[in-house]
Amino acid sequence: MNSCCFPLFIFAFVIFLRCLSPIEAATCHPDDEAGLLAFKSGITQDPTGILSSWKKGTDCCSWKGVGCLTNRVTGLTINGQSDVTGSFLSGTISPSLAKLQHLVGIYFTNLRNITGSFPQFLFQLPNVKQVYFTNSRLSGPLPANIGALSELGELSLDGNLFTGPIPSSISNLTRLYLLNLGDNLLTGTIPLGLANLKLLLSLNFGNNRLSETIPDIFKSMQKLQSLTLSRNKFSGNLPPSIASLKPILNYLDVSQNNLSGTIPTFLSNFKVLDSLDLSRNRFSGVVPKSLANMPKLFHLNLSHNFLTGPLPAMKNVDGLATLDLSYNQFHLKTIPKWVTSSPSMYSLKLVKCGINMSLDNWKPVRPNIYFYINLSENEISGSLTWFFNLAHNLYEFQASGNKLRFDMGKLNLSERLESLDLSRNLVFGKVPMTVAKLQKLNLSHNHLCGKLPVTKFPASAFVGNDCLCGSPLSPC
Repeated sequence: MNSCCFPLFIFAFVIFLRCLSPIEAATCHPDDEAGLLAFKSGITQDPTGILSSWKKGTDCCSWKGVGCLTNRVTGLTINGQSDVTGSFLSGTISPSLAKLQHLVGIYFTNLRNITGSFPQFLFQLPNVKQVYFTNSRLSGPLPANIGALSELGELSLDGNLFTGPIPSSISNLTRLYLLNLGDNLLTGTIPLGLANLKLLLSLNFGNNRLSETIPDIFKSMQKLQSLTLSRNKFSGNLPPSIASLKPILNYLDVSQNNLSGTIPTFLSNFKVLDSLDLSRNRFSGVVPKSLANMPKLFHLNLSHNFLTGPLPAMKNVDGLATLDLSYNQFHLKTIPKWVTSSPSMYSLKLVKCGINMSLDNWKPVRPNIYFYINLSENEISGSLTWFFNLAHNLYEFQASGNKLRFDMGKLNLSERLESLDLSRNLVFGKVPMTVAKLQKLNLSHNHLCGKLPVTKFPASAFVGNDCLCGSPLSPC
């Protein structure tokens, strides 16, 4: 075909299709329309009009959040605006959604005020493969026969109020590659049968009330990339089978439990692990030297344990981005050189780490990318002036309980700074007017003097200084 004629052929073909479309236009099946309208009738409040396009007699395949294939509803997506208070749907989920017999995926997220029990209509949907009911107020136990949903590939029920144990039949969901039951009120233990879920890529049981030891079930999960068991009541050691996840696991969070023992040396074999959070447990002993050899580690949180030094120098070429070693039994003396030289560091928390140095000697490679710093409860001296002149993106800085000494009036506060805590130091001079823009401030127990600028902060933010006056303190 002549090249100049080909675009004309395409144009003519498109016109031909458009001429056919009124005759061949797809309209949704009556059962689907009835099921969707029954769901809408169970919604008592829709303040932002999420379902306003759902009108009887119109093509339900054109309704917002409804997806169709060959006249049948195959996908249903309703998302609330998580950051807009008062915008959430209220009501219950109608069992009439069982009429959607071709439904493959249902995604209800951030609906907040949707109540009721686990949606039983799911058991009547032969094709359903993706189920998301997240950040609502569904409650009660998970059904004992949840394993009957054997076609599921994704199941996410996080952010609800489900109670009771994780049903043992969940081990029958062998096609799952995502399982998220986080942020509920689940109790009991992790079922041993979970080892059957060999296709899992992501597993999240975080922020529940699960207890006892973490079972040794991970050897069969050779595809697992993300494991979250944080904020529960697990005790004992990390199970040895976690070591079998070393080729592919990139995220491990077991923080805020009651885990104990030493940090396993097998963690150093995780070559793609990006984020490791062991914080708020009872881990003790020396941090393994081999941990320094984790080439991809970007986020490390070991805070609130009983760990001791010496601390190995991390060898990640790109450097850590976030580090929290606070509240252990470290005696670092100085901020480690490998921290100072990291080109990626934006969050640094070293509270009560036995640091005894002058900040004048601390020269981080890229101070302009720091967002969060907490160096409280150390023996740090010197001035902040030079650092604040360079830290243009700083959101939060805390250094209470140190020996910092500088003129507060000369401190250049970042435009982005929201929180500043310099309490219990040796800071002198006047309080600058620029603190008024902050969201949080604590300058108590220093050597500040003069009249305070007009701010919204309480007296507790300024008490214990030499001669400050003016509201909210005594008049000058």
